[in-house]
Amino acid sequence: MQYFSKKKLVLPEGYFVNSSQIPLAKEVNKLLANCGCETFPMKPLSEAIQKSNFFYTIQNELGNKLYGFVRVTSDRGLNANLWNLSAAKGSNQGLFYSILLQVTLEKINIEMPGCSISVQAPESSFKSLEESGFILDPNGIRVMEYKL
Repeated sequence: MQYFSKKKLVLPEGYFVNSSQIPLAKEVNKLLANCGCETFPMKPLSEAIQKSNFFYTIQNELGNKLYGFVRVTSDRGLNANLWNLSAAKGSNQGLFYSILLQVTLEKINIEMPGCSISVQAPESSFKSLEESGFILDPNGIRVMEYKL
């Protein structure tokens, strides 16, 4: 089954999705901490972002602050992994998660069809993940998958 969103989500005015400007590890760590996620040493995180197959950020036109982030690694055959999925707390957090998932899943569908998808994500993203078709393990093990 291919993933194509039924509804195109729209960011609030002044925000945009970026996949070309590599974010600073310091900014990604700030966002991860804001979500209650584990942070990482700067150099390994920076290298991980650079070596990823691709990434997406959500930023505001008024500055370089990150409001959302996800990076993807894949063997381009069987597996695609979403890492560091995070969105700034606030009234738009769910929307930011959903938009990151939408653009990421669409790109995986086009460039890596047939890959199983696993996600590293905080609890605050679970609703958006479920709305995007991911299934939370019924035994409480925090493992999710999405079938293409």
